[in-house]
Amino acid sequence: MDKLLIRGGRPLNGTVRISGAKNAALPELCAALLTAEPVTLCNVPRLQDVITMQKLIRNMGVHVERLENGDVALNACALTHPEAPYELVKTMRASVLALGPLLARFGHAKVSLPGGCAIGSRPVDQHIKGLTAMGAEISVEHGYMMAKLPSGRTRLQGARIATDMVTVTGTENFLMAACLADGETILENAAQEPEIPDLAEMLIKMGAHIEGHGSSRIRIQGVEKLHGCTHQVVADRIETGTFLCAVAATGGAVLAQHGRIDHLEAVVEKLRDAGVLVTSVEGGIRVQSAGARQLKAQSFRTTEYPGFPTDMQAQFMALNCMAHGTAKVTETIFENRFMHVNELVRLGANIQIDGKVALVEGVQNLSGAIVMATDLRASASLVIAGLVAEGETRVDRIYHLDRGYDQMETKLRALGADIERVK
Repeated sequence: MDKLLIRGGRPLNGTVRISGAKNAALPELCAALLTAEPVTLCNVPRLQDVITMQKLIRNMGVHVERLENGDVALNACALTHPEAPYELVKTMRASVLALGPLLARFGHAKVSLPGGCAIGSRPVDQHIKGLTAMGAEISVEHGYMMAKLPSGRTRLQGARIATDMVTVTGTENFLMAACLADGETILENAAQEPEIPDLAEMLIKMGAHIEGHGSSRIRIQGVEKLHGCTHQVVADRIETGTFLCAVAATGGAVLAQHGRIDHLEAVVEKLRDAGVLVTSVEGGIRVQSAGARQLKAQSFRTTEYPGFPTDMQAQFMALNCMAHGTAKVTETIFENRFMHVNELVRLGANIQIDGKVALVEGVQNLSGAIVMATDLRASASLVIAGLVAEGETRVDRIYHLDRGYDQMETKLRALGADIERVK
C-alpha cells in the first residue's frame, strides 16, 4: 500500500485549485440514472470513491466515459441491471444513493448494504422509511435491500417525509426519487449542506420541479420524465477547509481557487478567532497565517450544517495541537470519530478523551513518527500534523486519503511542502 513521507517545517505559499466535491459528485452520478438521455458532469474529482461509483453504474449498463478535459459523460439509456452488488460497494457507503433513482425509474432495485469508513453507525433505516412512505416495498435479505413497487403500480407516489434525524444521503435519495413520483413530495427536516442545493440545481436542469432546496423543507412536484443536462460539480468545501487548516498550521499565504466562504462559515469563524487572516476574493478564498504557534486554540462542537462540520473536526484538531492554550472539541455526529487522536499523540500531541469530548492542550513542537490513517478525515489531520512536525512523518494506509482528496500530495508539493508518495 502507498505511504506518504512528509518532512515538516515548511510554510505553504501559492495557489491551489479546489476540486469538485466528492459529496456532490457521488449523488450527481446517481442522478444520471434518472434519464435515458446523455448527462455530462464537469469538475468531477479523481477520487477512489468516484471511481468506485463509476464502476458501479457502469456495471448496471450505463455508458461512462471520462473525457480529456476531465468531464464525465454518462448515458443510462441501456441500463439493464438495476443492482449494486456488495463486491463493488463494500468500501463506499454512498452506494445507497442508487436506491432512489433506480426505484423511481425502473420500479425495482437491489442494493447492497453499504460499507465505508469505520467511524460509526450510519443506518439506512431512514432511507427505507422514506421510500416506503412513497409506496415502495423494501426488505433486507442476505445483506441486500430489495426494493420494488406494489403489483399494478408503475410509479412511486408523492408523500410527506419527515426523517427522525437529519440525513444528507437520505435527503438526496428522496430528492431524486421524488422527481419521477406521482404528485407532490415534501421533505421535512431536510439536510441543508451545499451539496444538496447543487444536486437540486442539476435536477432542475434535467426538468425537475423543486423548491426550497437549501432549507429544511423541500417541495418536489413529480414530472413524467427527466432529460439530459450538463452540470458543474460545486467546489469541495471540505477540501477547501483542509487546505485552510494546513496553511494556518504551517504558516504562509495561499489562494484556494473556487473555494467559497459562504459554504464554510463556521470553520472560517474559528480560524479568524484563532488569528488566521481569511478573506473572500475574486475566484476563491485567500488565507494567511504566521503558523500554529502564533494562534490561539479554539473550542468547537460538531453539528449539522451550517454548524461546524464533523468532516473538519480532525483537521482543526491537528491545528489545535500546537496552538496556544487548551481547546475542547465535542463530537456529536459520529461516535468513533476520535480514532486519529492516538496517532496525533504519537507525534507528540497532548490530547485527553472523555466520551464525546477531547481536550487538546497545545504543545511547543510535534515530532515526526510513523502513524496510521484510520479513516478519510483522520488521514488529512495526520498530513497537517506532519507538515508542522520536526523531522520525518510517515503516514501509512493512505488509501483512505485517496477516497476523498484529489492528488493532495501533488497540490501540497506545488505549495512548497516536502511531501512524497512512496509505493
